[in-house]
Amino acid sequence: MFRVILHLDMDAFYASVEQRDHPAFKGKPLIVGAAPAQRGVVCAASYEARKFGVRSAMPSSVAKRLCPDGIFIPPRMARYREESDAIMRLISGTGAIIEQVSIDEAYLDLSAAYQRDDADASLAAAQPQAAALKEQIRAERQLTTSIGIAANKFLAKLGSDFQKPDGLTLIREQGKAAFLRPLPIRSIHGVGQVTEKVLLQAGIETIGDLQDYPGDLRALVGSFGPVLKRFGVGEDDRPLHLGEERKSISSETTFARDTEDRKILRACLREQAAEISAKLKHGEIGAQTVQVKLRYGDFTTLTRRISVEEPLTETADIYRLACHLLARDRLVSRPLRLLGLGVSGLGEAVFRQLALPLEVPGRRLEGGG
Repeated sequence: MFRVILHLDMDAFYASVEQRDHPAFKGKPLIVGAAPAQRGVVCAASYEARKFGVRSAMPSSVAKRLCPDGIFIPPRMARYREESDAIMRLISGTGAIIEQVSIDEAYLDLSAAYQRDDADASLAAAQPQAAALKEQIRAERQLTTSIGIAANKFLAKLGSDFQKPDGLTLIREQGKAAFLRPLPIRSIHGVGQVTEKVLLQAGIETIGDLQDYPGDLRALVGSFGPVLKRFGVGEDDRPLHLGEERKSISSETTFARDTEDRKILRACLREQAAEISAKLKHGEIGAQTVQVKLRYGDFTTLTRRISVEEPLTETADIYRLACHLLARDRLVSRPLRLLGLGVSGLGEAVFRQLALPLEVPGRRLEGGG
């Protein structure tokens, strides 16, 4: 059976919901998060704000410097979850097998409905339904989405990123290697900052460089090497995950002696963030919620959390949000017996949005939006 996989990704979801609900924000650089004076962080940003370099998990003060005219509003997570539920109910009407990977994205397997003489004919047959789904979401929810169509999850995900916002991209099996060649190496899931640095030092800047690399990638990136090589030529046999998935990843430290020493606590959080980041990257996933847990000497226990729109994978981002949570509510007011860090809202990692011309060597993209 030929596989027909769609990846649906809502465009700037949190900010788009706010712009829809509050027409005065339409077309404005909207930043969802804490106000700059509150020493908080950005949870999400509209495309108008992203043009200035504003991104999730960035300190709000930095976002204000980058985008002086940005409009800052607090997040409404209950509203975003409500909207996500409505969109997922709409998607369920397609008859597809569905894997929801985060609050604003999902894979749809339409293989059973579109079996033709060959793989590319099967993919092309699904394009009208993908276009109709985009239009239905626009009409019923007044939001835009980007969809990628391909024969596997890896390519479908790349397709949904390719022409954002409001894009529709079909990546055919014939010519998929040519499509991948100009893309930056970080476009591949699992290639974070550390892996990217190693590959760049080896002269691998694009996926084309990866395709042409004559050596054994295991010498550079260990057991990830064979997977990386397969992704580089557009091969991916991962199934959709339909059962119960891991809901969270966490790390806790109980101190031998209660402490409020900032140096010790920061070192603890860095180690925990690094441990969590490694697990996220190993699983090729990201997290949208960061939570800290504290226990004082009298066993009083507190937790605080914050959510961002784009899934996190990097140690620095997780650590920064953890420090923000501690400082925001002045939680280290007395010695701590235990300090914990966790992440949840797990879904596929998101790396840099692709910014390429619509023509690539040897083929033309099918598209809309």
